Amino acid sequence: MACSQFWAQTTHRDSVLAEARYLKNIYRTDDAIEKLSALVQPGAMDEGVLAELADCHFQNGAYEDAFGTYFMLSSLAQDNILYKIRMMQASYRMKDYPLSIQAGQAVLQRDSIPAVISFVGDAFKQMAKPDSALWYYRKSLALKPMNESVLSKAMGILLDSENYDGAIALSEPFLTEDPDNMTIAPLQGVAYFRKGEYENSIHYYLGQSSWHDLVIYKAEQELVAAWQIDSSDVGLAYAIAAVKAEAFRSFDKEVRPWLDKALKMLEPDPAMMSRIHQQYGLGYYKKQNSWDNAIEHYKEAYRYNPKFISALSTIAYCYQMKKDYKQAMEWYEKYLKVASPGSKGYEFAVDNVKYLKGELFMEDKL
Repeated sequence: MACSQFWAQTTHRDSVLAEARYLKNIYRTDDAIEKLSALVQPGAMDEGVLAELADCHFQNGAYEDAFGTYFMLSSLAQDNILYKIRMMQASYRMKDYPLSIQAGQAVLQRDSIPAVISFVGDAFKQMAKPDSALWYYRKSLALKPMNESVLSKAMGILLDSENYDGAIALSEPFLTEDPDNMTIAPLQGVAYFRKGEYENSIHYYLGQSSWHDLVIYKAEQELVAAWQIDSSDVGLAYAIAAVKAEAFRSFDKEVRPWLDKALKMLEPDPAMMSRIHQQYGLGYYKKQNSWDNAIEHYKEAYRYNPKFISALSTIAYCYQMKKDYKQAMEWYEKYLKVASPGSKGYEFAVDNVKYLKGELFMEDKL
């Protein structure tokens, strides 16, 4: 009898828990809380029920109740850092920033999670402790350097403290990878402007803004004006080439010379080298009678950045246009080994492989 009663209680608990999860997922959190609260027994610690209850409180905006429940859960399952992260988030929403920092630091003792590091930085920033916030932002960026949001916050602190050289230096690695970024590039422009390098920063900022707003002619004009003042910025040379390409300027007469400038200036940075060769390849690809040149540059782009797998199918297609079907097959097969099945690129390659097999079969028959 006791056994059957236990199983009946377990079945009832699981059924109510499943229903509460459904109610939570459709944002009927009050109803979910009511059902979950009925399962809470004095002196009993049911982790599954408490976890759902805490999530419901958080979703409902009852952050004090959420924090208290997550605290109990954290005591129950001390190795579960998720509960500590939720405590950090709940206390931040309560504007209890010291408590949020404490919870975040408890997480970081177990795992250096970049998002948690930056979250602690946010709490210090809310407490008007910019030096501590900057320390955590730098630590987060060391683990995840391409985090635009964290970098912009760190640069904001440096700009506010008039450390313009620091803001410029912090942004340089990011802008080497993403020179056209419309959050970080303008912030760097502000740093140059406040530093006293007015004219160049204004042209660069206006050029980036115009590009972002798709006013291509104005962007081209301003970026070239910035180059007249400072011709030492490889990212600027690349930006001019890219905006000229977007404006459908002649590849040979206007786009390629700027890519050549960038290439000559560039130290062998793989990411930028890959992007430059991609632009070369794209220019020759669009000409449609320079397949060999396109192949050469797409191979280089892939060599510098093996994650650029679409280069493989582009190279294959160029060989296909040259009617070098064996080479085309070889490169399509390389692409299919690393591409995601079901993607458009994958299906395109599969269709072309079928076509090429037919062509090669006919060649063998002749």
